[in-house]
Amino acid sequence: MAVQILRSRQESAKVAPVELFFDLVYVFAITQLSHLLLAHLDAAGAAQTLLLTLAVWWAWMYTAWTTNYCDPDHPVLRLTLTGLMLAGLVMAAALPQAFGARALWFAGAYVAIQVGRTIVVSIAARAHPIGHTFKLILVWHVLSSVLWITGALLGGTAQVALWVVALLVEYLAPWHGYRTPFLGRATIVDWSIDGAHMAERCELFVIIALGESVLVTGLTLAENDHLTAATVAAFVVAFLGSVAMWWVYFDRTAEAAAEAIAESDDSGRLGRSAYTFMHIPMVAGIIVTAVGDELAIAHPSGGTSLGTALTVLGGPALFLTGHALFKRAVFGYMPVNRIVAIGVLGAAGALVALMPSLMPPLALAVLATLVVWGVAAWDSVLARRLSETPAGDERPAVTMDVVG
Repeated sequence: MAVQILRSRQESAKVAPVELFFDLVYVFAITQLSHLLLAHLDAAGAAQTLLLTLAVWWAWMYTAWTTNYCDPDHPVLRLTLTGLMLAGLVMAAALPQAFGARALWFAGAYVAIQVGRTIVVSIAARAHPIGHTFKLILVWHVLSSVLWITGALLGGTAQVALWVVALLVEYLAPWHGYRTPFLGRATIVDWSIDGAHMAERCELFVIIALGESVLVTGLTLAENDHLTAATVAAFVVAFLGSVAMWWVYFDRTAEAAAEAIAESDDSGRLGRSAYTFMHIPMVAGIIVTAVGDELAIAHPSGGTSLGTALTVLGGPALFLTGHALFKRAVFGYMPVNRIVAIGVLGAAGALVALMPSLMPPLALAVLATLVVWGVAAWDSVLARRLSETPAGDERPAVTMDVVG
């Protein structure tokens, strides 16, 4: 049984139904995170939401790496995923009070996910080199689990400090190969992955985040008892904003990046940088945008508060920043249009901060949506020019895609 749990590398693996079923828990988690930020729209609330978002993403991402190596339809892993879903549901339910009455619930569920999964793989794949890597990972998860549980027990400032350190321990560990005394370290060569599977898993998580954004938009409209033309307009703009982010991510880059990592001789490095880390600001940006959409729909007219401005403009800016870094990691170029778009959003935010009455929330939402659509249109124009370029006259397709 030690090696049978591993996936066959003879052909590219497809995402299994049980993986899609597992993702349902994270639909709930993303919704909880956006509601948490909306309920605590200040610096402390934003910091807490960011910390919890990083934890939720890390729990999901390690599972994505696990199912990349191991067959999710193997009975052992299928039962493991079921247990992870249960713990993930507890973790998601505890999110609104993770820095309060349910801190221990959150920490305990998170630790159960990270440590439990790693124990199973390190034992089941013990005869394979990846089993040794998971043993190293287990050491670091056990170390961080002490910080998570202790922080939850202490509460207050100590909880925040210990949880920040716990996340730093976990996020820095891959960069030094989980170096462990007496056990050595893993090299990037040991992390060779099925690139197409990893790309598809992350694409699905982006869909989850966008789906939550659409859900919030619909619910906000449904719960509004006083519909006006401005409210309906804000609803339409929010929906078009979600479509624009989907377009930017999926129209061309997602497929090209999936092909790049699938054909790469260094798939482990790309999986770590482009997918494990660079997707974080994209997902966070979608969550923040959903909060901005809800605020704009609820109050489309009048002055724009700082919180509304930061979410309406900051969400798309964060998403485009992550997408630019993602393209930089995969293709080696920083896309110019995303830099320009981020600059426009930043300038608008500065103006609104100085003059809150300059633009109502609806106008600000229109601006943000137009900027993201501008990026999508720019990408489409470059793609069309590339398709019309005679072979050999221009740079390779991947290069053109990245410059855009």
